[in-house]
Amino acid sequence: MPDRTHLTFALTLHDAVAPDRTRNACWSPYSVASALGLTAHAARGETEAELVALLGADHAKVLKGAVVGDDAEFSVANTLWAWDELPVNEGFLTDLAGWPGAKVRSVPFADDPEGSRKLINADVAETTRGLIPELLAAGAITSDTVATLVNALYLKCAWVEEFPDHDTADLPFRGTGTVATMRREGNMRYAQRDGWQAVALPARGGVEAVVLLPDGDLGGTEGVPEVLEALDQDRIELFLPKLDLSVNVSLAEALQQVGVRRMFGQGADLTGLSPDPRLFVDDVVHEAVLRLDEQGFEGAAATAVVMRLTSFMPVEPARTVRVDRPYLLLVRHTETGAIFFLAQVAKP
Repeated sequence: MPDRTHLTFALTLHDAVAPDRTRNACWSPYSVASALGLTAHAARGETEAELVALLGADHAKVLKGAVVGDDAEFSVANTLWAWDELPVNEGFLTDLAGWPGAKVRSVPFADDPEGSRKLINADVAETTRGLIPELLAAGAITSDTVATLVNALYLKCAWVEEFPDHDTADLPFRGTGTVATMRREGNMRYAQRDGWQAVALPARGGVEAVVLLPDGDLGGTEGVPEVLEALDQDRIELFLPKLDLSVNVSLAEALQQVGVRRMFGQGADLTGLSPDPRLFVDDVVHEAVLRLDEQGFEGAAATAVVMRLTSFMPVEPARTVRVDRPYLLLVRHTETGAIFFLAQVAKP
C-alpha cells in the first residue's frame, strides 16, 4: 500500500508551491523530500522537528524503497558539497552513505564560488542527462556558502501499452484552445470519488502515472487521497494531452508557509552536519522537467539546499475519460507511493 504520509507531504507543499491554479507547475516530491530528509539528518532540536513534521517519520524508508526496475532508466544522486575548511561530523557521513547515489565532494566555495557553482551544475546535468543544465543561477553560490546538499534524479519509462501515434489529434482543452491529445482504450485502474476522477497508467519499472481530473475547476487537493485509494480495474477510453513542462523555483517561502522556518534563520541548529553553530539554510532551489508522449515519459529534477554560516482484458464498453481541462498528474512508484513528479497542468 502506498505511503499516505508521503502523499500528505506532497499535497501540503504543492498547495504552497502552486496556489494559483491557473498556472502550470511541476516539481518532484521525491527530490525535495530527499534533500530535506538529508537536511533533517543534519538538523537537531526544533529545526529537525519541523522537517520531520512535514516529511513524516518514515520518509527515508519510503524514498529508499522506491527502487525502479531494470526495464526503465533511473538515476539518482545525493551529494554533500562542502567547503574544504568546514568540519563535517562522521555521523552525518554515515547517514548519507545509506542513501542512493550518496557522495561527498569538497569545493572551494570561499575562494571560487562561481567555479563551485559550475561544478555543482555540471554534476546535476550529468545525472539528469542534460535536462537540467543549470540548477543554480549566477549568484546562487557566494563566498560565504559553506555547504550545499543536492538531490538529482532522472527517470525515463515506457508505457506498458503505448498510445497509438495515429490516434493523436488536436482537441479542445479548457482555457487554451486546442492541444495535441493522445487516445488509448484499454484496461486501466480508475476511480471516481469526492469530485475527482483518477486514471492510473502503468509504465515499466514499477512506475505509474496517475491523472487526477477534477469534476469542475482545479481547486484544492481535498479528496485526492481517497480517490487514489479507490483505484480499481476498469475499461477506459482515455484522451490525454501530450506534455512538456519545465519549472525552476525557490522553495524557501513555500516551506516557511508549511511550518519549516527555523533552518532559514539565525536560530537554525544544523550541528548534526557540522559542529559550527553558525550554519543555516539560505535557500532551497528546485527545478523539474517532465515530458509525456505516446511512448512514455521522461523526467528530471534537482533540489539544492544551500547553506551558509551566519494482464487479460475482457472486451467491455469503455468508460471515456476526456482530459480536456486543468488537472493534476502524479508520477509515482507503484509499491511505495513515492512521488517522483507532481504536475499541475493548466495549459498543456
